[in-house]
Order: sequence, then structure tokens, then C-alpha cells
Amino acid sequence: MYTTAWCPYCIRARHLLKHKGVEFEDLRIEGRMDLRAEMEARSGRTSVPQIFIGDVHVGGYDDMAALEHAGELDALLAGEEP
Repeated sequence: MYTTAWCPYCIRARHLLKHKGVEFEDLRIEGRMDLRAEMEARSGRTSVPQIFIGDVHVGGYDDMAALEHAGELDALLAGEEP
């Protein structure tokens, strides 16, 4: 997950994943033009967070929250195909 320390959506994404007991890599892009460029190349987006579960680009926090609300996030976290 590509994030910044201060972004409220990044904080919410971290909280949701921690609440679900999921370990995740938090790639902080502030001051890291290399990581920002990598994030943009992988996601096609410039905003944070950009969340990947395995090779699947989920999108931002709202996208992940929508998956959770639809009951689809746990399957994706378990490695099942979307």
C-alpha cells in the first residue's frame, strides 16, 4: 500500500487492515520520488493511498471500503480471484 503519514484516507486504510488482522507493507511516498513514480506507474493514479492486494490493484480507501461493505474484501485477502 502506497501512503503518506498524514493522509486521512491512508490512516483509515491502515486501520481497516489492522482491524482485519492483515499484515501489509506501508510504502511511504513522501519525499520519495522513486516510490511515487513506481506507484503512478503501477496504478495509473497520483493520489494516496493506492492499495494492492497481491497483484490486484484495489484502488484507494473508498474502493477497499466498498469491497468490505459488499462482503468481497475477505475473499480477496484470502487470495481468491476477484
